[in-house]
Amino acid sequence: MELSELKEAGLSDVRLALRSRRVLTPEGERPATVTVNGEGRIDAVLAYDAQVPSGAMVEDVGEDALLPGLVDTHVHVNDPGRAEWEGFWTATRAAAAGGITTIVDMPLNSLPPTTTAGNLRTKREVAGPKAHVDVGFWGGAVPGNVAELRPLHEAGVFGFKCFLSPSGVEEFPELDRAQLAAAMAEIASFDGLLIVHAEDPGRLAAAPQQGGPAYADFLASRPRSAENDAIALLIELAAEYGTRVHVLHLSSRDALPQLAGARAEGLRITAETCPHFLTLTAEEVPDGATEFKCCPPIREQENQDALWQGLADGTLDCVVSDHSPCTTDLKTGDFGTAWGGISSLQLGLPAVWTAARRRGLALADVVRWMSEAPARLAGLEGKGAIAPGCDADFAVLAPEETFTVDPARLHHRNQVTAYAGRTLHGVVRSAWLRGERVADHGVPTGRTGRLIERKTA
Repeated sequence: MELSELKEAGLSDVRLALRSRRVLTPEGERPATVTVNGEGRIDAVLAYDAQVPSGAMVEDVGEDALLPGLVDTHVHVNDPGRAEWEGFWTATRAAAAGGITTIVDMPLNSLPPTTTAGNLRTKREVAGPKAHVDVGFWGGAVPGNVAELRPLHEAGVFGFKCFLSPSGVEEFPELDRAQLAAAMAEIASFDGLLIVHAEDPGRLAAAPQQGGPAYADFLASRPRSAENDAIALLIELAAEYGTRVHVLHLSSRDALPQLAGARAEGLRITAETCPHFLTLTAEEVPDGATEFKCCPPIREQENQDALWQGLADGTLDCVVSDHSPCTTDLKTGDFGTAWGGISSLQLGLPAVWTAARRRGLALADVVRWMSEAPARLAGLEGKGAIAPGCDADFAVLAPEETFTVDPARLHHRNQVTAYAGRTLHGVVRSAWLRGERVADHGVPTGRTGRLIERKTA
């Protein structure tokens, strides 16, 4: 497209043009120039050598890949109340450094939890001045707050999280079957979305609970059957009430046929998995290394292979971090008492890409799982794609360059990571939010994030 054609197409206010030999668009990967207007939206995806207005800044990233900014819909920020675990300032800086331009914060681990519209206002007041990337919020479904769900929905949360087994914090209790049914019926009445930590408490209670430093003992305490039974219950109630349901952090291969069957019957049920389930295995976890502890747990290599197959065939929709940090002292050497959670906001993209390329999968697959699908899950219009009209959110990735994970270079609050010392493919060169650079070579450069809400119209 020539300059005259740009003007005719209304593109004369272009202020930025990013060029790459590898632009990941919904139509495929190709050389292109992506133009950005003064409102921070993508105007056009043009030929690589297209002419742009003389006043526009042009950045040519060459053979580095231009990806849509990643969308992470599973992040525990813990601010306010437990900001020493993680806060919005540090979490969003880590996100930007890792090529993530939008996060959606989980409703628990902060004080107060996001279980009322008033608590949501508190969370937004804290997050607003600290956001380096765009931030949205999930609401919470807990015992006794069914009447709060519609007000939270109307206030703009993207959906509602619940636990079917203890959450680990007393202010966010789990739902029993009757409470779950009541929440699902209410959420279905306004076509909301329920996202679920799906582990059956009865199965967990019946499993051996030895504690101690042995990872094998911890793995036995969180059997696959706990996930399978909880998901069976969700499928049963989703069929009864017609609720949209999303299964969080799936780790059990056995649940994949259940999910595929439910979809074949027309149920609106989706599922995610996480970088640690796709890249780490039970066989390699050293005893006492509780930086690997999460719930549900990292399982065996054979189980991991099935999760990759679930992504490839579409049974699993997306890959998100479940970034669940804590202070260093809570990662004791006892798997029974250590806090369960893996911090990976800054490392998720290279970790997943490293494993995907080894399996012969394409960068376009990673973009679909980590940007496009999470944006679609949350209904984030204008996110997750390099296409005209979308927000100009980008990650620039050097796919074949490697680095070794140094915890001291991570931007989240507590530098505890299960990836320490690992060599990963994929260096995030920069991240851009609405056409503004927010990270450059792993260093956050600006705070331009906004608080975002579910579209209410």
